[in-house]
Amino acid sequence: MLQFIIRRTVGAAVTLFLIGAATFFLFVAAPSDYASLACGKDCSAGRLADIREALGLNLPLAQQFWDFMAGIVVGRDFPAGHCEAPCLGQSFYSGDMVWSTIMDRFPLTLSLTVGAMIVFLVIGVGAGMLAAFRRGSPVDKVATGASMVLSSFQIYFLGPIALTVFVYSTGWMEDPKYVPITEDPAGWLIGLSIPMFVMATIFTAQYTRMARSSLIEQLAEDHVRTARAKGMSQRYVFFRYAWRGSLIPIVTILGIDLSSLLGGAVVTELTFSLQGIGRLAVDGAVHKDLPLTMGVMLVGACVILILNILTDIVYAWIDPRVRL
Repeated sequence: MLQFIIRRTVGAAVTLFLIGAATFFLFVAAPSDYASLACGKDCSAGRLADIREALGLNLPLAQQFWDFMAGIVVGRDFPAGHCEAPCLGQSFYSGDMVWSTIMDRFPLTLSLTVGAMIVFLVIGVGAGMLAAFRRGSPVDKVATGASMVLSSFQIYFLGPIALTVFVYSTGWMEDPKYVPITEDPAGWLIGLSIPMFVMATIFTAQYTRMARSSLIEQLAEDHVRTARAKGMSQRYVFFRYAWRGSLIPIVTILGIDLSSLLGGAVVTELTFSLQGIGRLAVDGAVHKDLPLTMGVMLVGACVILILNILTDIVYAWIDPRVRL
């Protein structure tokens, strides 16, 4: 298992380097003059020169790439001061260092993403397995029907409805807000509960159907039928043989859905006016803030790689064959 984790970590590091290089050349080496775009219509020659110097666009392309990649490892010097590693540049819109700006917003997005993932895994997988265990019963029909209906909804549609019902009309809850979990765990959960459940709704519907079909397939396997023929109870066969095998396709799809989950966090933050990474990415695009946009992309790619490594570790624990 340790060798498997090392291989996946080294592969992720190489992938992250390639993503950083691709991001740099996609934005910086493109034909467009990003300094002029960032400067705006009423741009003076002095302001344009300052932006070029701040971005390092007056240097050779190879030097720009070296400074960008080296800054992530050892830091980098800017006219405003030294940027500690990992340095993703300096925002020319706010003047703040990109890494510190992202880290200020990251806890909200991480809380929203992980919270929604826990919700749809617990509810979705639990409902799907219960439906498979009670196949053909009213519980199975309700779970299947509800998953088909909920899968057609979108975050930007459910969000305003949830706010209208739970906040504006009934007053049962306050407007969604972020409170650090280290300061007030209850306030953190209450403040993000509506966005978490709205974001998890579509994924819950998908994983309900997936868990149901996967478990039904496992219950039809020869080794499960043999265990039943030996007189083992259905409950024992379910938890001893079928349950673990049915998790393999779920974990596989979860690894693929991680990028969609982060994309859902962007839409969720915009819907509920939360100041997370998603809002930061939109602000960077609106203000044509090149360092901020590149930094958000790299951090997002790093998070997805880390979550994929954890997914692979869980997959290897469930099915030892993948360690080879």
